[in-house]
Amino acid sequence: MLNILAHFIPEQERILVIEDTAEIQISALNLVRFEARVAQNDFPAVTIRELLKTSLRHRPDRIILGEIRGAEAFDLLQLLNTGHSGTISTVHANSALQALSRFTSCVLQSNVELPYRAIKSNIADSLNLLVHVDRRPGRRFVSEVLRMEGYDPELDHYRFKPIFSKEEDLETRCSVRS
Repeated sequence: MLNILAHFIPEQERILVIEDTAEIQISALNLVRFEARVAQNDFPAVTIRELLKTSLRHRPDRIILGEIRGAEAFDLLQLLNTGHSGTISTVHANSALQALSRFTSCVLQSNVELPYRAIKSNIADSLNLLVHVDRRPGRRFVSEVLRMEGYDPELDHYRFKPIFSKEEDLETRCSVRS
């Protein structure tokens, strides 16, 4: 999905790709690639968190983060809240709503001293679209697309507008507290 979406980025924009392992196949004129590494011999480890923080020094128009797995979610959230719209990333989950829960859990792994509802409010302010890609034997397909409309801290409830769904009960699922 990241590869397909990247083809719609105007070619004059500077794209910065951050990954654990180089898997994203993008060819662009103004492309910068960062890859995390584990500590080896005399070389120290370079984490996704460090690469996200460093990425802003390279004046990217778009940042593509391969996958969110842990505490780097907080750094991504900070990046999104400082005007870097058009950023694309993935998180593994069974639905778009579960991806939000997983993203929230990853932010909490950073041990940041923010209230839970403030984190969820920041997530709602930062994310525009949630696209869930489902996998069935032999194929992958977009199963739902949700537009984030906000977060109600009183109800601890995200508000969405369903844009597309393979499931008929999306309206019901979107009204469930997350």
